[in-house]
Amino acid sequence: MHGLQSELLKYKRTFMGKLILFIPVFFAVYALVTQVSLMNNPQSENSSWKWQSLLALIFNWWPFVFLPLGFALFAALAAAQEKKSGNYRSLRTRDISAKALWINKIAAIAIYSLLSTLVLMAAAVTAGLTTKAGTIPFGEILAAGIVCWLSSLALIPIQLWAAEWKGLFLSMGIGFAGMIAGILAAPSSFWFAVPWSLATRLMCPIIHIHPNGVLLEAGDPLLDPSVIPVGLVVSLTVSLVFTVLSSVWFAGKEEQ
Repeated sequence: MHGLQSELLKYKRTFMGKLILFIPVFFAVYALVTQVSLMNNPQSENSSWKWQSLLALIFNWWPFVFLPLGFALFAALAAAQEKKSGNYRSLRTRDISAKALWINKIAAIAIYSLLSTLVLMAAAVTAGLTTKAGTIPFGEILAAGIVCWLSSLALIPIQLWAAEWKGLFLSMGIGFAGMIAGILAAPSSFWFAVPWSLATRLMCPIIHIHPNGVLLEAGDPLLDPSVIPVGLVVSLTVSLVFTVLSSVWFAGKEEQ
């Protein structure tokens, strides 16, 4: 726990800490502005349509853009922070387990991403209240936020490994490639094989949105909720496997 607390404190007053607040608020503001521009739509008088449209905007762009690129940036900033502070020299002067340090770093990024998700959910509620969208669908917002977070945990060890190995360009490159691969794989039958597609695919039955941004009609196969537990199990399993493998790689790297 002391190691995890230390990791969390490292980023408290950094640019990474500011991004946790800024990025989800930006997504909510974008959705709010877009929603206001759609108010002339005849359906806009329907409060359920207002919320569906708003949540579709927020929770479609969040897994499509922020999760792949945001995690890539978070990982790059975390790796850069270590390089500025001595590039893990403390490992050679104190009895600190390299594997434990690596796992704590992954856990810290996971906690920061959870905080960012909570800010997003609060911003979504605020945006809905601003547009007078009617009764707040707390259950749908909570489900979308938590499922997005859990289904994206697999990306953290992958992106952190890339950032630690080759820095910002590889991390962002993998994040961008994952963003494209994720949106292409999400509606396919092999969505579960692409970690970047998990969150996007699982949003389909929760907020009734196609990965391409179009609202789904009743009876669409993508509305099948049975994919949610499958996607969560895949994400947590991949996260565990890559965390173990990358921690072994990191420990070997620091011992050289």
